[in-house]
Amino acid sequence: MSSACVPTHPESLGLARAATPKAVTGADRPQHPPAPTPPRRRLPVAGADLSASVAVFLIALPLSLGIALATGAPLQAGLVAAAVGGLVAGRLGGCPLQVSGPAAGLTVVTADLIHRYGWQATCGITVLAGLAQLGLGCLRVARTALAVSPAVVHGMLAGIGVTIAVAQLHIVLGGTPQSSVLANVRALPAQLANLHPAAVAVSALTLALLFGWPRIPGRAGRLLGTVPAALVAVAGATATASLTGLTLPRVDLPSWSSHALAGLPEGPALGLVAAVLTTTLVCSVQSLLGAVAVDKLVAGRTGPQSRLGRSDLDRELLGQGAANIVSGALGGLPVAGVAVRSSANVQSGAESRNSTMLHGVFVVVAALLMVPVLDLIPLASLAALVMAVGIQMVSLHHIRTVTRHREVLVYAVTTLGVVLLGVLEGVVLGVAVAVALALHRLARTRITHEEKGGVHHVHVRGQLTFLAVPRLSRVLHLVPQGAHAVVELDGSFMDHAAYESLRDWRRAHTAQGGSAELTGCRAGVRSPEYGHDPEYGRHPEPHAGHGDGLKRRLGRSAGAGHELARGIRAFQRHTAPLVRDELARLAREGQRPSQLFLTCADSRLVTSMITSSGPGDLFVVRNVGNLVPLPGEENGDDSVAAAIEYAVDVLKVRSITVCGHSGCGAMQALLGSGTGGAATPLGRWLRHGLPSLARLADEGGAGARLAGRVAADTVERLCLTNVVQQLEHLRAHDSVARALAAGELQLHGMYFHVGEAQAYLLSRDGGDGEGGVFQGVPGTEELPSPA
Repeated sequence: MSSACVPTHPESLGLARAATPKAVTGADRPQHPPAPTPPRRRLPVAGADLSASVAVFLIALPLSLGIALATGAPLQAGLVAAAVGGLVAGRLGGCPLQVSGPAAGLTVVTADLIHRYGWQATCGITVLAGLAQLGLGCLRVARTALAVSPAVVHGMLAGIGVTIAVAQLHIVLGGTPQSSVLANVRALPAQLANLHPAAVAVSALTLALLFGWPRIPGRAGRLLGTVPAALVAVAGATATASLTGLTLPRVDLPSWSSHALAGLPEGPALGLVAAVLTTTLVCSVQSLLGAVAVDKLVAGRTGPQSRLGRSDLDRELLGQGAANIVSGALGGLPVAGVAVRSSANVQSGAESRNSTMLHGVFVVVAALLMVPVLDLIPLASLAALVMAVGIQMVSLHHIRTVTRHREVLVYAVTTLGVVLLGVLEGVVLGVAVAVALALHRLARTRITHEEKGGVHHVHVRGQLTFLAVPRLSRVLHLVPQGAHAVVELDGSFMDHAAYESLRDWRRAHTAQGGSAELTGCRAGVRSPEYGHDPEYGRHPEPHAGHGDGLKRRLGRSAGAGHELARGIRAFQRHTAPLVRDELARLAREGQRPSQLFLTCADSRLVTSMITSSGPGDLFVVRNVGNLVPLPGEENGDDSVAAAIEYAVDVLKVRSITVCGHSGCGAMQALLGSGTGGAATPLGRWLRHGLPSLARLADEGGAGARLAGRVAADTVERLCLTNVVQQLEHLRAHDSVARALAAGELQLHGMYFHVGEAQAYLLSRDGGDGEGGVFQGVPGTEELPSPA
C-alpha cells in the first residue's frame, strides 16, 4: 500500500536511477539470443522461518514440560502436544503464523479431567473434543465464538491463572498440590511451615532469571535478549542444581515404549458430555481469539511478510480439531493456540506456516534425542515457570480495559466462578451476567424535559425501545401545542415501537402549529426493516472527531463536494457547540501553543489524535517526509525555516518534536531513487533527505533503533534515522540554537507506527554515537492469553 506522501513510482521524482538501461538500437541489438540464465537454487524454507522456528522451539520446550507437570499428566504428553500442534495444526490451520500446543489456559480443565477419569480416559475425551471441533468447523460457526464478551474470556483466563499459581506454589515450596483451589489455600500455612530449602532456592533462581533476563541494560542486554528468558531460567536452575548436588525431584521421562495412548472414557454420560464440551469450548475460544490477535500483530508489520492474508477461522477450527484428535490418540495433552509462542513467531519475522511446522520437528528431535538432558531439570524450576505464567494471566491491562467499559462485574464473576466452581461453570456464570448487564443497559433510558428561552428540549439518553415508549410519550405531552421543540436522541439503537411513537407525535405536533427538530446520533433512522422516513429527519452524520473511514470512502464516489459539506455540517452540529467557548477565548487572546510539532503530510497521521491535544495546543508544520532543510542551503525551503523562527521567537514554544512514521513513502522513494538529479519539485524537495540516507549507510546496524524489537526492514530503519538527522538540522537554525543555549527549548524525536497505533519517543538523540533509542509508550493491546 503506497503512502499518501509518496508517488507510486520512484521515477516520477525525477531522480535518475544509476542502473537504468539505455534504449537498445538496431546496431546495439545482439545478433544471437543470450544464453539462458540457470535458475538459482533456493532453500525449501526461508531464513526468516528457520530463525523464527528456533526461537519458538526454545520457548515451547520448557513450557510444554511445565504445563504437563501442572496438569498431573505424564511429562511426555506435553512434548507430544507441542509436536502435534506444530505439525498438524500448523499445516492444516487457517492462521499460518499461530503456534499451537499445550496451553496454560487448558491446565485446570485437563487437571480436573485426569483427577476424575484418569489419564487414558482424558486422552479419549481430547479425541472427542477434536471431533466436536471438526463438526463446528464444518458448520462454519467459528466467528460465533468471537461474540463472547471479552470480559468473560479475560475473566476465564484470570481464574485459570489464579488456580495455576496457587497449585504450583506448593511445588515451589517443596510440597504437593491439592485437588482444588480452596484445598490448596487451606493447606498453604502447613506448607509454609515445612519448606524445602533446595526447592525454594531453585524456584527463586528460576524466577529471578525469568524476570531479570529481559531487563539486562546496554548492548549486552540487546544481544542476550534474543535468547528466550524461559529457556535461560530453566537452564540456569538446572545447571545450578546439578553443579551444587542439590537433592530434588527431577523430570523423569519414561521410555517411549511404555508411553500410554488414548483409552475409552468411562463414567456417567452427562459428565462425559460436559467434559467434552468444556474442552471444546476452551480450546476453540482460545485458538480463535489467538488467531485474531495474530492477525493484528501481522497487520502491524512492514515488509513482504505483512502481505499475509487474514486468518480463515473456520479452517483454523478444523486444524485445531485435527490436532486434538491426533494428540489425544497419541497420548498428548489438549492442543490450542498459544499466545506467547505465536507472538514470538510473528516478532521473529516468520513469513509462512513453515516456521510453525519446523518448530514441531525440533520438538520431536528433542523428545527423542535429549531425554538425558531433560531428566536433569528440577520439577521446582518448571513449577516456578508455570506459576509465573499463571500470575501473568491476571492481566492489569485487561482489568483496566473491562473497568473502562463498565464490565468489571462480568470479569469478577467469571474469575470467581472459574476459581471456585470450575471453568465451564464460571464461563456460564459470566455469560449470564454479561447478558443481564446488556439487557439492563438496553432497558435503562433517561428522558428529561426542560425549557430554555421558549424552546422545549427533550433529551433521551440510552437505548430507545418499546420499554421506554410510555415514559417518552408522557414527556412529549409536556410540550405545549404550537411550541418549538428540540428532541435530542443520545443513543445507538431505536426499535420500531419507539420510532412510530416519535413519528406520530411529531406529525401531530406540527399539525397543531408547532415545530419539532430532531437531533443527535439517531436523528435519522435507516433500517432494512422500516426504511428511511423523509418526514422524520435526516440521515445520520458521521460523528465529529476522527470520523468513520468507511463513510468517507463511500463519500468519494458521491463527489468531494458532498463529502466536504457533510463533514462541515457534522462539525457545526456536533463539535462546534463543544469547542465554541474555547475557540472564542483563543480568538480574543491569540494562539499560545506550548510546542512545535513537525511531522509528515501523510493523511494517516492525525496529530490531535496521537497527542490528545486540543485547539491552540500545537503549532503544526507538515511536509513530505517531515524534513527540516538546513539554513542557507541551495534549493532550500524558507517556509519550514520561517515556521521554526516564528514558533521559537514569536510564539515562544518550549519544545519542538520531529515525528516520523512507519511506511513513509518519502523514505521509500529515497531508498529506491539513488542520489541522481532532481527534475521535479518533489524530487528537489526530497534531496533534503539525502543526509539521512548517508547517515543510515555510515551507521549501519548501530544507528537509531526501537527498544524491545529490531526494525522491520530498511525503510523503518531509515524512518528512525531520519528523525535523528532532522533534529540535527534543527540545531543549525539560529533561533533554535539560541533558545537551546538559553535553556528555553527542548527537542524531541518521535516515531509513530501506523499499523500498531504505537508511539515511540526518542530517549537519546544520538549523542552517544549510537543513533538514539526509541522507547515505546505504554498502552498497547495484548494478546488474549499470556501463555
